[in-house]
Amino acid sequence: MRKIPFSDTQGNISDENGNLLMSSNGYFIADATGDTMLNGANINPGMCTEDYGTPFGLPMPYANIILPIPGDTTKYVLIHQTCDYNNPTFMPKTIYYSIIDMTLNGGLGAVISKNNIISNGVYAVGITACKHANGRDWWIIALSEIGTTLYKFLLTKDSLTFHGSQSFALSSNPGQSGQLVFSPDGEKFAYRNAFNNGTTWFNNLRLFTFDRCAGAFQLDTVFNYNDTLGYGWGIMFSSNSRYLYFSSTQIIYQVDTDSSDIGATFQVISVNDTFLSAPPVFYTNFYLMYLAANGKIYTSSTSSVLHLHEMNYPDSSGLTCDMQLHNIYTGHFFIGVPNHPNYYLGRLVGSPCDTLTNINDPPEHDFRFKVFPNPVMDGNIKIMYLLPQNKLGRLEIYDVTGKVVYSQNLPPWSTIQAIALPHLANGIYNVVVKSATEWVSKKIIVFKE
Repeated sequence: MRKIPFSDTQGNISDENGNLLMSSNGYFIADATGDTMLNGANINPGMCTEDYGTPFGLPMPYANIILPIPGDTTKYVLIHQTCDYNNPTFMPKTIYYSIIDMTLNGGLGAVISKNNIISNGVYAVGITACKHANGRDWWIIALSEIGTTLYKFLLTKDSLTFHGSQSFALSSNPGQSGQLVFSPDGEKFAYRNAFNNGTTWFNNLRLFTFDRCAGAFQLDTVFNYNDTLGYGWGIMFSSNSRYLYFSSTQIIYQVDTDSSDIGATFQVISVNDTFLSAPPVFYTNFYLMYLAANGKIYTSSTSSVLHLHEMNYPDSSGLTCDMQLHNIYTGHFFIGVPNHPNYYLGRLVGSPCDTLTNINDPPEHDFRFKVFPNPVMDGNIKIMYLLPQNKLGRLEIYDVTGKVVYSQNLPPWSTIQAIALPHLANGIYNVVVKSATEWVSKKIIVFKE
């Protein structure tokens, strides 16, 4: 058995209970054990994959993404790309897809169709996706190598097809675009672009609005800024879809995308402190960003380090977002981040494409609330939940007298929280999740020997 190694390219997906189903590093597809899935070897054909993918996986951020096939609870599609030696910049010239059936091989899954070509062209590194406004299908987006054209593909229950492109009058700089990101509510889209004159990186942030029905982008803002400390790839929206974070290797910035003057909200929220994470030579800096299921944003580094940076409150303005440098020790060399769209985004109610009669949204009060372990033996619990679409929530824990002994806000679209409660005495407690006027509760027993 081989355990899957990862560099920059990280695609994975879990079931609704958080159990890993599969992952891919761009070189092969692994099952839940980390070993090669049945027929999962030899994806992304070509010498570039062989040279870069064999030891660690591909060094390409966001170069694959795993989506459930609409209308089928057992099949998934991996969209993937690789570097190409036939392109002087090594940028991808082909976008592929492979299909996985999780009913095969005793539930570990098998690849039933592999390395199918979606499109040939010259693309930037990176793929992203957003749920169609009908609540079932998926828009898949790629960017041209020079950063001026967006290519659109539509995944339905029957097909994966090209749905046109949109070009914009923007500066063109091959291979310097970084992550492609949608806001969690699916209404905004952003990426960066940059070029260097030898001493300074000239960057611009490109913000679009997105029509989930038509799959149409509209350019909203181009914001230019300079950075003498380096170019960066990282960019990510907050869970409330309002704040946008982006970085160079040494600085993380924030803008308020709900402002009528986005440039006026531009501010520095963190500066790298060159922490020696893995002696003797591996220091932290800023690379890729990831909005996790707990509503926090995590940032990796360009070098092989053992720590992640953690932003505790991305929904807050300025320094109140609480960026904690090298706050998470992983115990493993870490560089890439997973490529996850908002799988929970539903249909756009009342929109022209809200026409599917078999799309059943869960009732807004159906929080699907779980607390574990129970009894609580060491003071640590995890909660899993679903909030109403694009709504805040709140977690409260009460003792038997009705006193609140713990509380915290739950960001929109967050689904899991790990909570340390070492101060709680042995006894019975009521754990409550609220959103607007709705709430649900479960009892837990704290028993510490």
